[in-house]
Amino acid sequence: MSATGIDPGELVRRTRKDLRLTLAQLGELTGYSAAQVSRYERGVSPLTDMVVMRRFADALNIAPQVLGLTPQPRLRHGHAIGPTTAYPRLPAPRVAGTTRQDGEDPVRRRQLLANLAVTAAAATGAPMVSGGSTPVNDATIGGLLVDRLRDAMLGLHTGMAVPPSAALHTDLSRALTDFHTCRYGSLAVRLPRLICAGHARTASGDRTDHAALLAQSYLLATRMLIKLDEQQLGWMAADRARQIAEAAGDALLVAESARNLAVLARKAGWHDQAMSIALTASDHPSLRGPGPEHAAERGLLIQSAAYTAARRGDTVGMRELTDEAAAIAAERGGATLLRDHGGGFSPTTVQLHRVSAENWAGDPSAALAAAQAVAPQSLPSTERRARYYTDIAAAFGRWGRRDECIRALMAAEHHAPEETHARPAVKSLVSGLLVSGRTTAELRGLAARVGVLT
Repeated sequence: MSATGIDPGELVRRTRKDLRLTLAQLGELTGYSAAQVSRYERGVSPLTDMVVMRRFADALNIAPQVLGLTPQPRLRHGHAIGPTTAYPRLPAPRVAGTTRQDGEDPVRRRQLLANLAVTAAAATGAPMVSGGSTPVNDATIGGLLVDRLRDAMLGLHTGMAVPPSAALHTDLSRALTDFHTCRYGSLAVRLPRLICAGHARTASGDRTDHAALLAQSYLLATRMLIKLDEQQLGWMAADRARQIAEAAGDALLVAESARNLAVLARKAGWHDQAMSIALTASDHPSLRGPGPEHAAERGLLIQSAAYTAARRGDTVGMRELTDEAAAIAAERGGATLLRDHGGGFSPTTVQLHRVSAENWAGDPSAALAAAQAVAPQSLPSTERRARYYTDIAAAFGRWGRRDECIRALMAAEHHAPEETHARPAVKSLVSGLLVSGRTTAELRGLAARVGVLT
């Protein structure tokens, strides 16, 4: 609330009207699009960021104190004296010369490595040896992947085979394929060693060729950590991705790291901040280029903001933002763009996003109606198809339609067993089914496979 008792967005709108400025004209003065200015004025995107408010105060000649801002900081030798809005920087990761010390359980460590032996052989193309290690249990794959990502990010990678430089881009491509096809056991081998190798190459001075690869590796790690509800490591991976992408000057990777940070902020319950991160990034001039990928990334960011609106109960804002993302997708045609970023961006993936957003906004019937407009076979990957069925299951579960919920979960399991068995969200849904009504052999079997019943 401003010092006048008026919402800052409403104060901006009134002042703009008094000055007879259009949304587009104020956008030119502040560096935002007309659509973003409108969102700020109407409160769809909360006007809480001090830097953003100061831009509007300067453009409209509003006294900073009216918006609750302090006067501009004094400068000394060209440096501001006072608070800064710069991101905090993590220390440079140490990825060599480290060994695990306290807290290690050697028995558990050997067991984890033994469980991954079969997966490692598959990932490298080595023959499988019968009578050896037991294949990894799908329900434990998530934990194994998190453990290995944590070790790679902390530099505790003793004994991890690092591919030669020439093979890294091929390995990244295969890791992305593992993600899209939900082969998380294989991903647990490839992704940690990509992070280790990327750090090793950039530390040796080979930054030009490998900075983008390392940023992409961290972005993929962030997506998996979000999926597995590992927020602490997720923040670490997302911030490293952002720093590396900014240093590489890659606009798409910078924007994608912002999207991941917005997702993490939303999961932490920081809805205003999540909205601000996503919509500010979507309006950045670097995404206004002629390439279709830049428009697609802008759509993904707006789509993320729509989901945040749903999580805070703003159904109107959610639908408005989703429609805005759908309009961008329609302009780009039917092709799926940025498959390796937010799971792809197309009219179909926006509609898939709408299913989940409507459910989280509290309207499972609208979610299921939205799902009817999606043909699962038209989705760009196995991972997206599994998301489709789990979203439908969540909507049925919210509506109390247990049998349909179980059938949807079984369909998700059919398409992507590792995804279905590893995700905490599925485990939670199955646990709720077990305690909320009658159980069947089918439900108990699913519960055992996801690790809820042992």
